[in-house]
Amino acid sequence: MSILENLKNSHRKFQARKRLGRGIGSNWGKTAGRGQKGQKARSGYKRRAGNEGGQLPLYRKLPVRGFSNAQFMKDVIIVNFSRISRDYSDGEIVNRDSLVLKRIIPKNTKALIKILGHGKLDKKVEMHVNAFSKSAQEHLEKQKLTFSIVK
Repeated sequence: MSILENLKNSHRKFQARKRLGRGIGSNWGKTAGRGQKGQKARSGYKRRAGNEGGQLPLYRKLPVRGFSNAQFMKDVIIVNFSRISRDYSDGEIVNRDSLVLKRIIPKNTKALIKILGHGKLDKKVEMHVNAFSKSAQEHLEKQKLTFSIVK
């Protein structure tokens, strides 16, 4: 008999929860592993990452370098032709309200909506969204569908 055949998976899927404050016999009674008194012993204590206890934290000592464009970025939700042809029928209007009704975009989003030309658009729909890709615009012009860019 091989030893490999007799091995069992002894790996625990989840670590057991530490039951705090269950008497001195449990090793986690009375102060429940928090030590005695002080800020860290109190309930509701939260430590900020990088806190150094009165000393100026490292993240404030380091110089700020470079430029981040994150605050100027615009959120854009993309919708493909394939999704429009699947969810819309002939004569319907594709705009923010109809996209929310059909649950293609979230209800409370302030993001811009951009139509991409991926897939086939075989429905005669009217589109009023924030942006179109070049391929989508060419396809719509070729099919002579009405579309407009909403600011």
